[in-house]
Amino acid sequence: MNIKRILSILLASTLMLSLYACSNDVQTVSESSAVQFIASKLEDKKTRLYVYNDFEDGQNFFTQKAFMGDNYGIYNIPVMNEASEGAYSGETCISASIDLKKEPWGGYMFINGILKEGSSEPELDFGDSPDAKIDLSGASKFVFYAKGETGNEEVEFLIGGLGDNGKPFPDSAKYSMGYKNLSRNWTKYEINLSDLDMSEIGCGFAWVTNDTENKPATDITFFLDEMYYEFDDKPMFVKSYAPRDVDETGDYAINNLAYVYDNACALIALSKAGDYDKAKKIADAMVFASENDRYYTDGRLRNAYANGDPLGTWYKDYYAVSSSTGNIAWAIIALTEAHKSFPDDDKYLDTAKRLGDFVLTLQSDTGGFTGGYEGFEGQEFPVTYKSTEHNIDLITAFAKLSELTGDDKYKTASENAKDFVMSMYDPALHLFYTGTEADGVTINKDVLPLDCNTWAILALGDDFADGKAVLAEVEKQFNADGGYDFNTDKDGVWFEGTAQVALAYKTIGDEAKYNKILSFLNENTSENGSITAADRDYITTGFTVSGMDDMPWRYAKREHLGATAWLAFVQLGVNPLSV
Repeated sequence: MNIKRILSILLASTLMLSLYACSNDVQTVSESSAVQFIASKLEDKKTRLYVYNDFEDGQNFFTQKAFMGDNYGIYNIPVMNEASEGAYSGETCISASIDLKKEPWGGYMFINGILKEGSSEPELDFGDSPDAKIDLSGASKFVFYAKGETGNEEVEFLIGGLGDNGKPFPDSAKYSMGYKNLSRNWTKYEINLSDLDMSEIGCGFAWVTNDTENKPATDITFFLDEMYYEFDDKPMFVKSYAPRDVDETGDYAINNLAYVYDNACALIALSKAGDYDKAKKIADAMVFASENDRYYTDGRLRNAYANGDPLGTWYKDYYAVSSSTGNIAWAIIALTEAHKSFPDDDKYLDTAKRLGDFVLTLQSDTGGFTGGYEGFEGQEFPVTYKSTEHNIDLITAFAKLSELTGDDKYKTASENAKDFVMSMYDPALHLFYTGTEADGVTINKDVLPLDCNTWAILALGDDFADGKAVLAEVEKQFNADGGYDFNTDKDGVWFEGTAQVALAYKTIGDEAKYNKILSFLNENTSENGSITAADRDYITTGFTVSGMDDMPWRYAKREHLGATAWLAFVQLGVNPLSV
C-alpha cells in the first residue's frame, strides 16, 4: 500500500457539516447517553497520530525500530522495552537503556517498513522507497513525554532526517531538539512543526545519546510515553472493546481492534442522532480502508482494523484480516447513511456500490450469498456456508443501494437474500435457523442464535407476518435474568441482543414490552453512557472463533461499542435495518 500523501488527502477531504436534512427519524445527540459516549470516543483522539500510545496499540505508527551506533553486532546494543511499567498515561511506556562503556554512542529511529508481496512482516526502509513515507502535512506539533531514572540523563531527540545520507528518497524535514537534561519526573516536550516540510516523513521519532554528554555516568536509563503528532482533524475508527490489563489476559488483538460491524453501527447511530460530523469520521475511514487495502484491489473491507487512524497497523489476527459478508453488508448500510447526510460527496455511495459489487460475486447458485473469505493474504479461501444473519443484512444493504442508484441488480440481490432468509424459517418452531453447513444446502440446526430472529423481524417488517410468534418463542428460548442470551443455554445476558429484542417488539407494535426492555438496558448502562457486551464473564454463543476451532466464541463483561450502538438505537427508537 502506498501511504505517501494519503494523510493530507484525507485531512483535506474532511468537509464542513452538511446542511442537508437526513431521514425523518433523526433525533438529537442529547436524547441518547449511548450516542454521547460514542461521540466522545471520536472526540478523544481526533487530533493525534501516535508514534507510541501503549504497547501493541493499533494507533501506533512508525512501529519499526532501527539501531544507530558504531558497534552493532559487536556489543550489547541499547535495549528498549516497549511494555514497561510506570507509564505517564495508559498502561505502558517505553524504557530505554544503554551501556556507555560498550556503546559510546547509540540510539534508535522509529521508522516505517515496506510490506512486500508474499511477506507478512514489513522490511525496514531507510530512504530507498517513497512508499514508506507518511505525509504529515497539517501537523502543528510533535509532543512526547520523557523522564530519566536518576534525573541527570542527557539525550538528544529528533524527527525526520531518514535517508539524508544520499538515499534516493530522503525525508522532507529534519529537526533536532539538541540534548535535553531529563528530570526524574515526567516532562512534556513539544516540537513546533509550522516551519517544517512534513510531506514525506519516514522517521517519526529518534533518540540518541553518548558517553561524553553523560559523564561521569557509564550507563543510563530513561523513559518515553505519549508520543504523537497533533492535527486539526482526521478520519478514524473507534475501538470496539475497552482494553484489559495485557499482563493479565494477553489479549493484545482485541485491545486494539476496531471491528467494522461495530463501527458501522456507531456510524448509523451518530447519523440518526444528527451528529453528522463525527459519523463522517468513521465513514471516511471506511472509504480509505476500501480504497487502500495493503493487498486486495477489489474494494473489500476486512473484518477489523486498528482503532484510530485508518493508516494504522493492526495486530495480525486471523478473523480481523478476513472479510465476512455480514460485516461488509453493515458497512454498506452505514455508508448509505453517510451519503444521505452528504449527498454532494459521491465517495460514500461509490464505496457502498463497490462493496455491493464485491458481495455480488458471493452469490450462490442455490440461493442467497455465501459467507465471504477467511485467511491471511495469499492464503485466503472462500467461505462456503450461508449465514441467515448475513443474508438478513443484505436484504437491507442491497435494498438501500437499489433505492439510491436505481440499479435493478441490487433489487434482485435483495430479493435473493430475502428468499434465502425465508428458507431458513421453521414455521412449526417459529424460529429462524442459523444458516447452512459448508455445502451451502444442509441446514445447520446445532445452534439457535438470537440475532437472526430479531434481525429478521427488523429487516422484513410488515412483510413477515409471524413476528409475534417468533418473539413468543424468543421469550421461551432466550430469556435470561431479565434480558436475553445469545443462544438457548441462558448462561447470561447479552446486552446487544437484548437491545435487538426491544426493537423487534417496537417493530410489531408492542410499545409496553419495548419500554420495559429499554428500562432494563438503562439500568445496566455505565455512568459514561456505554454498556458492556454481557452481564458477566464469559457467556457462550455455541460457536468457535474463525480460524481457531478450539477457541469458543464468548462475550465478556467488557465495554463494547457494538452493544452501546444498539443501546443508542433503542434509546433513539430507530431501526437500523429498516428498508
